[in-house]
Amino acid sequence: MSAALLPATPPAPTVPALRARLRDGKAALIERFRASRPTAPAATRLIRGLARHVDGTLLHLWQHALMPKGAALVAVGGYGRGELFPYSDVDVLVLLPATHGDAHDNDALKSTIGGFITACWDIGLEIGSSVRTIDECVAESERDVTVQTALLEARFLCGSRRVFDEFRRAHLAALDPAAFLRAKTLEMHQRHTKYEDTPYSLEPNCKESPGGLRDLQTVIWIARAARLGKTWTALAANGMVTPFEVKQLQRNEGLLKLIRARLHMVAGRREDRLVFDLQTAVAESFGYQSTRERRASEALMRRYYWAAKAVAQLNQILMLNIEEQIQGTGKSPMRPINDKFLDRGGMLEVVSDDLYQRDPHAILETFVTYQQTVGMKGLSARTLRALYNSRDVMNGAFRRDPVNRALFMQILINPTGRQTHAFRLMNQTSVLGRHLWVFRRIVGQMQHDLFHVYTVDQHILMVLRNVRRFFIAEHAHEYPFCSQLGAQFERPWVLYVAALFHDVAKGRGGDHSDLGGVEVRRFCRDHGIAREDAQLIEFLVREHLTMSRIAQKEDLSDAEVIETFATKVKDPRTLTALYLLTVADIRGTSPKVWNAWKGKLLEDLYRATLRALGGAKPNVAAELEARKQEALHVLNLYSLLPGVQQPLWDTLELSYFVRHDAADIAWHARSLYRHVDTRIPVVRARLSSVGEGLQVLVYAPDRPDLFARICGYFDSAGFNILDAKIHTTTIGYALDTFQVISQHVEQYVDVAYRDLISLVEIQLSEALAADGPLPEPSRGRLSRRVKSFPVTPRVLLKPDERAQRWLLSVSASDRSGLLYAIARVLARHQLNLQLAKVTTLGERVEDTFLINGASLQQNRQQIAIETELLDAIAP
Repeated sequence: MSAALLPATPPAPTVPALRARLRDGKAALIERFRASRPTAPAATRLIRGLARHVDGTLLHLWQHALMPKGAALVAVGGYGRGELFPYSDVDVLVLLPATHGDAHDNDALKSTIGGFITACWDIGLEIGSSVRTIDECVAESERDVTVQTALLEARFLCGSRRVFDEFRRAHLAALDPAAFLRAKTLEMHQRHTKYEDTPYSLEPNCKESPGGLRDLQTVIWIARAARLGKTWTALAANGMVTPFEVKQLQRNEGLLKLIRARLHMVAGRREDRLVFDLQTAVAESFGYQSTRERRASEALMRRYYWAAKAVAQLNQILMLNIEEQIQGTGKSPMRPINDKFLDRGGMLEVVSDDLYQRDPHAILETFVTYQQTVGMKGLSARTLRALYNSRDVMNGAFRRDPVNRALFMQILINPTGRQTHAFRLMNQTSVLGRHLWVFRRIVGQMQHDLFHVYTVDQHILMVLRNVRRFFIAEHAHEYPFCSQLGAQFERPWVLYVAALFHDVAKGRGGDHSDLGGVEVRRFCRDHGIAREDAQLIEFLVREHLTMSRIAQKEDLSDAEVIETFATKVKDPRTLTALYLLTVADIRGTSPKVWNAWKGKLLEDLYRATLRALGGAKPNVAAELEARKQEALHVLNLYSLLPGVQQPLWDTLELSYFVRHDAADIAWHARSLYRHVDTRIPVVRARLSSVGEGLQVLVYAPDRPDLFARICGYFDSAGFNILDAKIHTTTIGYALDTFQVISQHVEQYVDVAYRDLISLVEIQLSEALAADGPLPEPSRGRLSRRVKSFPVTPRVLLKPDERAQRWLLSVSASDRSGLLYAIARVLARHQLNLQLAKVTTLGERVEDTFLINGASLQQNRQQIAIETELLDAIAP
């Protein structure tokens, strides 16, 4: 046959053709997945189909790249597992035989490999590539456990099979299972810490968070390194996991993969975080629909949290099991504790795998023993497994059993402490929700507000931890006053019960405080709690929001406010209990919510109410005289001449002395005694006496837009106003004190805070001296969280009994410029501000203003004010 008749070699497809083939094939797979029922098998078909599709594309490029003989193309990392999520990276290794030496010194080889990798990018493959010989792979994996892990999942694609097999043998031979276990365990702990050590973050990373896919992959990696198996069924064959656990692992892993695949699909990019603005769309792709009772996203997240919790439990069991196998700790000597439990190197171990089936009472005895045995660090893998496999034992009869109820109370009351650790373990092992069925209902329950950053169950356990710390000497430095009160409080377990139940009825609709009161009353009756303690616990659950509301929204200098609150709490023990629970609750919502100013408000309310409960009727004249004398004593310390304060004090009304403490009165007098009738604004600042932020004093001739100009400056300078005490002297001067906070203050405290104070004094003075119209407020960007959980703006204007002063309440999503926008409306209507309470709850504001002015006496003007305020605070 002549050469002219030989079949021609098909030409290599063009880059546009390959790009279109890759794009269209991927799009078809994703579209098929989008149209399918949201099941784990559908996700498996997608991620494996995408991997095979990329396999074919890479094989085609390799064949036309004229790669050197003896080289191999290897898939590594997640792609090496034969899985590709829609927008995951494609990681490959170009493996060279030793004869090729260093590719960097071989221009021709470098050009060929570079052309192959460039072609991958040109057709749209987001490839992560490395080029190494076998020896280089081994050397690099010994230096970097991340490389070692990626190579552990290496999968042959094309090229030289012989070179790939040599690489596998060399890599496995160099693996030290014990060192790899240690490195991956430390890496896992570091990752868990980064994600707050909880599966219950409101925006979890379904790959990296505790209970995510990475936890399962870590187990398989370590098992492979120890030659214990590459799959869950192989681990079961080697006795590392039970058939029941295999089913649980496969089911929950399938759900996590399904969620991650749909998350990529909805986002249209690589996104492994279930962020708020994607949760609803992902939920709807599962077929969930929002109802009046529950959002679609809430149904999805509840399902995710249950899966993540199961993965976290199983991960702990398997990691302990594999550790025992690799390090031989499973053969370490055991010390009998009693006839049911053993001490295996500080881990509590059951005497037999079927202990809980034979003796269900032993389930709660586990945690009693854990509390009472000195040196216990946790539960062994055998105990964790036995608890995991005995969940069905904890049924209605188990919950009604008087012995189990007594054991539960023993855990609460245990004088040796460790309640926090015990209850966390009980929640992790599902025992807490099985015994307290009402608690089970809020496991994984999201909180749709802007200040809680944990699910309801995690918040409750955080509050329990905070309460418990008030009774531990080692933590006295954190909350000195709370610890002082705790040392004198009898039966602290009463507070533990209140902490467990204070939010237990969330998510049902209705007032969760009242519903929680019903639940805790039933608990107290069933668990034999004495009437006096039961009544206190129920009161705490029903009123756990009251003290915070009064401290942050009402005028604490008003004797009627204190008297009304004292009548509600009735006695000092109840007041102390409510105060301790309130502090613990606020501290357990979010790191952003608590600050020293809130702490001071609560402590002031506590002390004032305690005096009222002690029968001390408010003697305003005597109290103010004592306050003035204390202020004079402070002034004497600064060597001021006697009587210098009197011209200023003569211009101040009784309400001024009521609302300021002696230290502030002395500071004001020291700053202003030379400027009583000045026409130039006086601004003074100092570090806050409560230990956080700055106190800023403004003294200037009063005018309607003064408060707005002050707010405008603080807004532009990046300060948040926590509190404002507004006073107008008898000669027409504004004497206003602001409590402000900014991240800049923390930076300056140890370096040059005096420079910051001087800057505030100069800039604010200049801002107050300016004339002209008030500038438009900036409309700061809303955070993703605010966009996902918008707060309906609300404005409420109510008169006092004589309709002379009005209480203005404003609720809105927080953003920069918000307070200034409110102040501009007040200035426009010439409203006088007497008191401002600015409360920020995470990313929601609840501000209260005491105001008066002629326009408030007209209904039409009131409506206009409220309308303008609603426009001003709208997001």
